[in-house]
Amino acid sequence: MNSPVSNPLDRVLVLEMVRVTEAAAVAASKLIGRGDEKAADAAAVEAMRKAFDTLEIDGTVVIGEGERDEAPMLFIGEKVGGAPGKGPKIDIALDPLEGTTITAKAGPNSLAVLAASAEGCLLNAPDVYMDKLAVGPGYPDGVIDLAKSPTENVKAVAAAKGVEPSDIIVCVLDRPRHADLIAELRALGCGVVLIGDGDVAGVIAVTDEDTTIDMYMGQGGAPEGVLAAAALRCVGGQFNGRLVFRNEDEKARAAKWGITDLDRIYTRDDLVKGDCIFAATGVTSGSLLEGVKYRRGGKMTTESVVMRASSGTVRWIRGEHRIG
Repeated sequence: MNSPVSNPLDRVLVLEMVRVTEAAAVAASKLIGRGDEKAADAAAVEAMRKAFDTLEIDGTVVIGEGERDEAPMLFIGEKVGGAPGKGPKIDIALDPLEGTTITAKAGPNSLAVLAASAEGCLLNAPDVYMDKLAVGPGYPDGVIDLAKSPTENVKAVAAAKGVEPSDIIVCVLDRPRHADLIAELRALGCGVVLIGDGDVAGVIAVTDEDTTIDMYMGQGGAPEGVLAAAALRCVGGQFNGRLVFRNEDEKARAAKWGITDLDRIYTRDDLVKGDCIFAATGVTSGSLLEGVKYRRGGKMTTESVVMRASSGTVRWIRGEHRIG
């Protein structure tokens, strides 16, 4: 008889998660530049759902495409996996197509993304906005603090890095709501990398020195914040997030998921506990990953990254696939 496994995230599952994001990315890639956001998202969702059913897991979607009445599949609470009641119990946060507008317009940095953990280890983040602050690995704990100003945070990271604040490069989502933030950063002399969409990729960029991005700041979706925090947990980066509520309906949505402290600043480890897996596959090419590319001879290539918190392992995977 096999001894019980205390950690449901085994090595095999790490690579199997890449198959899931690959399937979603390939499906969405067929609609790159076609101008139809909904069709691209629907293709990615359906492909990811089918791929999950090939895995021997008892999975539950804790962050997905919305609530059951809003999404036909991969909704919050949906059971996925090919071994319900038998396989390891896994909680899953996912975004089958992070950057639907990007894909429709053939812009950079759209991804198929997921994070997986043991049951109960991912925050059930409501579908509201979140103020986000992130930095990559190698800094002292607590170097960033969302309770402080952008200027104070830039100066703290610059001091820890041993450079001037003007040497720090910050990634920010290009939105009117960030006008004051962008002005404050530029007044410090910071380089500001503006992205049109896809803030999961923006946050994860701080984990890769080749992007030259030191920090991520700004407001984006809370579910995407949990996904990004999972990646940062795998590599040792830091993350702060604070939920933003625009109306009473959004506050009620938070209460439904047991969130009562509406002003709480969440750290990375508040959002993602224990061991976790993060996987992403590029749909369109960007700073992090190459997109799906169709080659002569009936082949296509994909590029993915998969990370695991318990080992700190980061794998970059280039796949070559036969079409048909």
